[in-house]
Amino acid sequence: MEQKAYLVLQDGTVMEGISFGASGDVCGEIVFTTGMTGYLETLTDPSYHGQIVVQTFPLIGNYGVIPADFESTRPQVRAYVVRQWCQEPSNFRSEGDLDAYLKEQGIVGLWGIDTRQLTKRIRQNGVMNGKIVREIRDLPALLDEIRSYRIQGAVEAVTRQSPRTDTPEEPRRRVVLWDFGAKENIRRELLKRGCEVLTMPASSTAEQIASLKPDGIMLSNGPGDPADNQGIIEQLALLCQKRIPTFGICLGHQLLALSQGGRTHKLKYGHRGANQPVRDLGTGRVYITSQNHGYAVDGSQLPPNAKVSMVNANDLTCEGIEYTDMPVFSVQFHPEACGGPLDTAFLFDQFMERMEVDRSCRGTLG
Repeated sequence: MEQKAYLVLQDGTVMEGISFGASGDVCGEIVFTTGMTGYLETLTDPSYHGQIVVQTFPLIGNYGVIPADFESTRPQVRAYVVRQWCQEPSNFRSEGDLDAYLKEQGIVGLWGIDTRQLTKRIRQNGVMNGKIVREIRDLPALLDEIRSYRIQGAVEAVTRQSPRTDTPEEPRRRVVLWDFGAKENIRRELLKRGCEVLTMPASSTAEQIASLKPDGIMLSNGPGDPADNQGIIEQLALLCQKRIPTFGICLGHQLLALSQGGRTHKLKYGHRGANQPVRDLGTGRVYITSQNHGYAVDGSQLPPNAKVSMVNANDLTCEGIEYTDMPVFSVQFHPEACGGPLDTAFLFDQFMERMEVDRSCRGTLG
């Protein structure tokens, strides 16, 4: 039997839909993603922690639930909103349907609302909070609750609590993956290039990471406001002084800029999807990228040792930074991009090359 539920936005908008997945009331930041595929990667991406995710593509769940495609061990979204969910998925890899999976994982879902209208409202008015409820009794009190919601302790909620080591058959390099909410495919991309991957919790110190004697450091993606992570920023500044080849992705890109004296700001509605165009300022080439972020580095207020290397072709926001005094670079988008285009996977190869050059230089100096 279908059960009505409502999405209430902080501006007072009320949208009626139908409950699926787990039943309950849940508050979060409302964001939309334009990906036509990759809903499993979206559901399990730690960068969505604290957010109610709206899929703009109208039919979601058509290839079922495939655990091998997950980006983490469980769903990370606060709740999930779709136009329609597929009740009879068809894929040889499928191990179940979306409704049953959300129920099992305790994730509240809502379908049957006009996701096009909702997306247009977010684009016009900016990202806002909302709450999925089964009934509305006191709308003014509900709106006060919704408006007071804030994502807190995001990185701490999604990072590993203890170190992890993954070793390929023929290790070539040792890389520390500093986990702020790392997507699984970052680890996969490093492993297939012959890297022993030492995943370290977000609470790790610069000395702990340096003591592992890595050839390189990967700064992962993650959720929340980058400026909330002052302890990580301070440790990252210390780590940068050691001049270890470093590659930052998404939140890692933002934290790196903050550690060097840069600034970040919140975007009106963020970039979330698999079709964001990014222009390389050095070559003029445009890449189509997968993105998931609500904050950006202010490219006009970078420190002297940093320069913008890539920009978003739509709004000209900073998408990449090169650091001139150390073997460090970062990008705002997702080059590992499972569920999205693989145009920029070559950046992992560039990271490997930088580790090789650094190792050769140290060998020469030694």
